[in-house]
Amino acid sequence: MNYVHHSRLFLLIREHRYLLGSLYAVFYLSWFRLLERTVTPESRICIMHCGADDIIPVLPVFIIPYLFWFVYVLGSIFWFGMHDPDEMTRLGISLAGGMTICLLICTLFPNGTDLRIPADPYSGLFSKLLWIIQRADTTTNVFPSIHVYNSLAVNSAVHRSMDLRHRPLVLAASSLAAILICFSTVFLKQHSLIDLAGACILAYFMERSVYSGVPVPVPAGAGQKKKAMA
Repeated sequence: MNYVHHSRLFLLIREHRYLLGSLYAVFYLSWFRLLERTVTPESRICIMHCGADDIIPVLPVFIIPYLFWFVYVLGSIFWFGMHDPDEMTRLGISLAGGMTICLLICTLFPNGTDLRIPADPYSGLFSKLLWIIQRADTTTNVFPSIHVYNSLAVNSAVHRSMDLRHRPLVLAASSLAAILICFSTVFLKQHSLIDLAGACILAYFMERSVYSGVPVPVPAGAGQKKKAMA
């Protein structure tokens, strides 16, 4: 059992988590679309590009984890909503807080990338899918990477969940998915390593803030192992 004392605000958010989540989705999409219309490659923006980016090849196969991000994030929110309301609430706060900070950074410091290499839609299925993504996604508003941030936030929630601590395969699969999604952003040239690093730093501080006072779940059997070794 998790005997964490919850504040009144936390309990209020948990009680109305679906309504608040829906309202935030509208808020986020409206703000993001406004940025996509107003911040363009022709604008005066800060280009996210470092020397290491030029060494990384384009690997269209990474479109698979890149698209799996939608299943990973939305599926996790749905699962926590059904099985672990407390963890869904913390995840929701983490996602909303982090994405708002990302949008605020893009608003105050317009940014973009010049890394993108146009995909050939006739070079295979993976290249075709990448071509579709490139047509739908602009090269602006990339720092920090929301793709990376959300993946790290979800993986943190999975590992923090009291309901999932007994499922090592789920924990391992979640970590692998998060890592591949992060890699996909740079192997598809959707983001610079700078964007990835910024998202990792943001995720670290958001986790420390959201999970302050929340005990880290101990994997099943860990206590017995320690006693046996003593």
